[in-house]
Amino acid sequence: MLGAISLDLFAVLLGGPTALLPIVAKDILHTGPWGLGWLRAAPAVGALAVSLALARWPVRQRSGHILLGTVAVFGVSILVFGLSTSQWLSMAALALRGAADMISVVIRSTLVQLRTPDEMRGRVSAVNSVFIGAPDQLVEFESGATATLIGPVGLVVFGALMQCSLLYETEENRWIGLSG
Repeated sequence: MLGAISLDLFAVLLGGPTALLPIVAKDILHTGPWGLGWLRAAPAVGALAVSLALARWPVRQRSGHILLGTVAVFGVSILVFGLSTSQWLSMAALALRGAADMISVVIRSTLVQLRTPDEMRGRVSAVNSVFIGAPDQLVEFESGATATLIGPVGLVVFGALMQCSLLYETEENRWIGLSG
């Protein structure tokens, strides 16, 4: 459980370009408030589409492999977003990020409920909630501070590469012991 929760924490810490969207919209994509609004909405659109699909076709088998796959897709989508100079490609990458994140959240939340002993479920759910909610402000600060050092594109690409590296190390070392 700790591995699945920690994987999500590091994915968010390393792959959170949301704080940089105004800079990306203005300086890289050369769009205005309309384009920024679509960039901010794209992850939610992807998450909504996948949540509707998951309601129809839930994950029933190989959840560990699917979880690792969605984290990989999450990282690749951030990398594509970081390298993109097209509004439409950036929106598609962010929508894919939202879709992958939704699958990850559903699997992780289900694992917490199904694999945690009854007497520990409240505490594990609390830790999961802290890991989900607390990093947002930390990511915003980290993104802004690091972007001043290496630039917004460098930050997004570096975060995506570190996330993919973490996933590779995780798979190689069997850090997450998810089966099925």
